[in-house]
Amino acid sequence: MGKVNVVQRHKFADYLDISKTGTPEWALCGTGFTTLDEEPGAQSESVKYVNDAAASSSVESYETTFSFESELIPDEKAIMAIYNIGRNHLLGGDAQMDYVRVELWDPMENQENVFKARKFLVSVNIDSISGEKKIAISGNFNAVGDPVDGTFNTVDKTFTAVDSGSSDIGPAE
Repeated sequence: MGKVNVVQRHKFADYLDISKTGTPEWALCGTGFTTLDEEPGAQSESVKYVNDAAASSSVESYETTFSFESELIPDEKAIMAIYNIGRNHLLGGDAQMDYVRVELWDPMENQENVFKARKFLVSVNIDSISGEKKIAISGNFNAVGDPVDGTFNTVDKTFTAVDSGSSDIGPAE
């Protein structure tokens, strides 16, 4: 068996739009975050017909969440935006943000600093602000609706949506 290339965690970059003006201001969820995991939450339905020995299942929907934990670092804009949602008990649309997950391991051909990405509208759910020495924040980004396929320029910090009918699922050749 040859060399197996497993994607390392640092090859995903996560950004939150912390703007309140409508013009995106993407802040990296990096320093301070100790976990940020995607859980697609596939919802399936199964049925067993009378002439079958076993049931058949199919995926009917997704309830995607991104669980996170971070240290409370005042200089980190993404962390402070999350903290303020929990601190101020924001609700509904005030507790929602755009979130982009960038696949740094999958660059776009002939485009420098541009990678495949997905944008989600998420509701920010803060479960805990706690700690004996260091204060940690934990919770979930809960997807609202379907993700938008696209690309993200890591220098310009811009997300560009692509037509989902033409997006390539696999890694770039």
